[in-house]
Amino acid sequence: MSVTYDNASQNAVFADLKLGQTASFSKTVTEADIIMFSGVSGDVNPAHIDQHYAANSMFKGRIAHGMLSASFISAVLGTRLPGPGTIYLSQTLKFKAPVRPGDTVTARVTVKELIADRKQAVLTTQCFVDEILVIDGEALVMIPTAKKAESSPEKQVIAAE
Repeated sequence: MSVTYDNASQNAVFADLKLGQTASFSKTVTEADIIMFSGVSGDVNPAHIDQHYAANSMFKGRIAHGMLSASFISAVLGTRLPGPGTIYLSQTLKFKAPVRPGDTVTARVTVKELIADRKQAVLTTQCFVDEILVIDGEALVMIPTAKKAESSPEKQVIAAE
């Protein structure tokens, strides 16, 4: 399995950023994603992996891990805006609605504030399924100080073994 990030060839430096600038990343959450995330994170909550248990829960079925969907925000930060070399300093998250297997999650990052003396940015971070806001938050990041080109100018492919 692989995920391809198109147009992820170069990062933004502080001078490139503008208030209101946005970038996004979309991915359909699969059964395999949920199982692999359970294994990697150690979160084997039956709400995520046990259909019988989840059917009797408040969600009436299995849901994806909130942190799985939230990790798509990191994909935007590390590959698109600001891009390679960005360092997370903090992140707040409010989980507003469940994500289910088969849902396509779109993570969107918007530049909210620029802190010039520290080369940092405050970013609005949101995830949507269709038009439904499922995660709302804010990140503080350190912006790269130099341009960094990726190994392939067209696209970057990450393969899972």
